[in-house]
Amino acid sequence: MRLLYLAPAALGMLAALSGCATTYDAAWPPPRPLGDAVSTYHPPQSPARADSLAALVPSPEGVLTLREALALALLHNPDLRAFGWEVRAREARALQAGLPPNPEIGTDLENFAGSGSVGGFDAAEVTVGLSQLIELGGDRRRRRDVAALERDLAGWDYETVRLDVLTETAQAFTDLLAAQERMSLADSLFGQAELFYESVTARVEAGKVSALEERRAQIVRSTAAIQRERAARELAAARVRLSAGWGRTDPLFERVVGDLSAIAPPPPAADVEAFIERNPDVARWSAEMALRRADVALEKARRIPNPSLLLGVRRLRDLGETALTAGVSIPLSIFDRNQGAIRETEYRLRQGEELRRSEETRARRMLAEAYALLAAGYDEVRTLREEVLPAARENFAATQEGYREGKFDLLTVLDAQRILFETTNRYVDALAVYHAARAEVERLIGTPLSDVTNR
Repeated sequence: MRLLYLAPAALGMLAALSGCATTYDAAWPPPRPLGDAVSTYHPPQSPARADSLAALVPSPEGVLTLREALALALLHNPDLRAFGWEVRAREARALQAGLPPNPEIGTDLENFAGSGSVGGFDAAEVTVGLSQLIELGGDRRRRRDVAALERDLAGWDYETVRLDVLTETAQAFTDLLAAQERMSLADSLFGQAELFYESVTARVEAGKVSALEERRAQIVRSTAAIQRERAARELAAARVRLSAGWGRTDPLFERVVGDLSAIAPPPPAADVEAFIERNPDVARWSAEMALRRADVALEKARRIPNPSLLLGVRRLRDLGETALTAGVSIPLSIFDRNQGAIRETEYRLRQGEELRRSEETRARRMLAEAYALLAAGYDEVRTLREEVLPAARENFAATQEGYREGKFDLLTVLDAQRILFETTNRYVDALAVYHAARAEVERLIGTPLSDVTNR
């Protein structure tokens, strides 16, 4: 799996990290290639064997890698676990839909509490009978088909959430990496501002520059302190966002590790778009349309009346004999032939065709937007890395040397320092945008971009 380019190529070790193996029941569709090696939570078939999420969610300590964060999220994310239980609930519904109606037992008491010879209960006749509804037209089979397709759609919803959790976790991990870089930059800037302030103070005391430059240096130091505090708050928020992916808001890990600077040129747009059918939001519509057709067939089957058969035993008191009774009742389809329900499902079938086309259009539009962001991010990172950043570093070094030699004034040095800091921050931001866009593209095609490149 290659959810982000900064992620390691092999994630087979994730099963060992998570402690359980992934198994797929019939309700779950085959997982998309994106993250298919990552062990994912599936609820047990017996609710009594379910574990408590709050009791099991770990809080990792020390250094955290992307693959560890993904494993934690896919095993403990509350949303994903909830959708897993929805699949189990739909499995149970499919089981119930396939059961035939139960027989009914009834008792009839006749010829009692009347007048004359039928007074009291001496002449009463008792009939005990069983009745059974006979489903014609394939009602039970079609009902079972509908429930099975609803179960399959729940599996597709689960797969959608699985990819969402993968993507959100990867993006949160990238954001935290970027926040750590910004924190490091802010610390460096403050350290430089502190040293610069001390240097200017010494020059003021030596009478080489005016006291005005000391005040300017003090402003720079205070501004750097504010920026460092802001970076620290953003870092703390990014840590909480990542750990929330596995249901914890009290991160105990020290830091995350990864190569934020690792980038690769995106494959051609046409090659990426060819994988759009792997998007679960698009792929699920095959099952959705099958469900709508099954709904039509079920409602048509329900227009056929279902008779009820009766078989009983009657005790004839006058004769002292016992006899069998039999009967049948058939609803008359005079007014209600289920015509409204049939027409409704036919309308919804036509509606599904339009919704399917709408979803495919939306997915392709989102992919085009995410790909454009990815390509622009890649170009910006390369330009900043190869052209802008080197020039900003050289400019700052030259102005520092010139200031010490008396060639430049303080404002020139401060301006060069500001340019370097802003450029470096912009570079970190561009890297974060690149990796976030890459993760979004991979989510929309359900496939690592490395697979697209190497196909």
